[in-house]
Amino acid sequence: MDPMLSNRYNRQILLKGFGKKGQDQLHQSKVLVIGAGGLGCPVLQILAASGIGHIGIVDNDRVSPDNLSRQILYSPENMGHLKTQSAARYLQKLNPEIQIEEFPVRLSNKNALEILKNFDILVDGTDNFESRYMINDAACLLGKPLVYGAVSEFEGQMAVWNLFKNGNQSINYRDAFPTPPHPGAFKNCNELGVLGVLTSIIGSMMAAETIKIASGVGEPFINRIWTYTLLNHRTYEFKIKPNPDSVKLIPKNEEAYLAMDYDSFCSVNPNKWMEISPDLVKEYMMEGNTLLLDVREPGELPQFKDFEHKNIPLSEIEIRSNEIQADRIITFCYSGKRSLMAAQILNKILDTDKTIYSLEGGLLNWPQND
Repeated sequence: MDPMLSNRYNRQILLKGFGKKGQDQLHQSKVLVIGAGGLGCPVLQILAASGIGHIGIVDNDRVSPDNLSRQILYSPENMGHLKTQSAARYLQKLNPEIQIEEFPVRLSNKNALEILKNFDILVDGTDNFESRYMINDAACLLGKPLVYGAVSEFEGQMAVWNLFKNGNQSINYRDAFPTPPHPGAFKNCNELGVLGVLTSIIGSMMAAETIKIASGVGEPFINRIWTYTLLNHRTYEFKIKPNPDSVKLIPKNEEAYLAMDYDSFCSVNPNKWMEISPDLVKEYMMEGNTLLLDVREPGELPQFKDFEHKNIPLSEIEIRSNEIQADRIITFCYSGKRSLMAAQILNKILDTDKTIYSLEGGLLNWPQND
């Protein structure tokens, strides 16, 4: 081995409490950084230099001129190139001893579980609420710790979600932010702007937490949110308690996760994820172990004859919930309003291993309905 490379981590190994054991644990760790932008770039640079053995990069964007003031892995010669490719080349030159894996794709709930499952620690460097909820939910389903950061104008925040420590699971993103803000309430950096130095400060904090988790050194920043204001260097720490209802907001299993529409969830209707199309209803009914539940009052028209179903009126849904035994329940009514209410109620009172949906648009949306 090159003498320069063999001494690369000497200063870290000299640290009391870190040593060779800590460095070995970094080398054995697999970290996925989602978003190779303002936050992701400093995270990636620090993790690569510190000796994280396997780093994954997820981003489908290309380098543009307005990236260069804050996305420190890129230069004008990278313009128009994929960020994953440009970042990987830079990091591999920085540290030839580590492995870099590129995912030049847009992360969605259709591919997230497959990509995320192969990594030990996840780092969220995205800049929109749809991605943050989607990544958080995937981390919870997979049991992976998630390092989070966000910036806006002159302020930033950082936290560690979903870390198992001493047999206990820390809070996740939904404990702090159960539902998305109303559309338009918050704008991103593209609309408000941001100083490049701020993304480096928050990104460095995120990298520090990642290294602590990977090496087992120090106390991870769990059950709290750290905020920083650049204009006066003031920092604040907010303690967050677990939200008993947050577990009910997270998709219960892979099937529910794949069916969720995070774009709609973060739009006007925060319950949109519970609604499914008639085509998907038909598919699930053909699979079996699915209960189609009519929540209208007895005798309401039109009658539904396409599939076998059970009738429990919305007014009786709580007291008769013991009659619902299927693993997958799909509620329906005439317009979809009562069935959505029924799905919300059932989601709170039934076992967490059941998957509950509402027919989108009700029977008015059912094809060829007389």
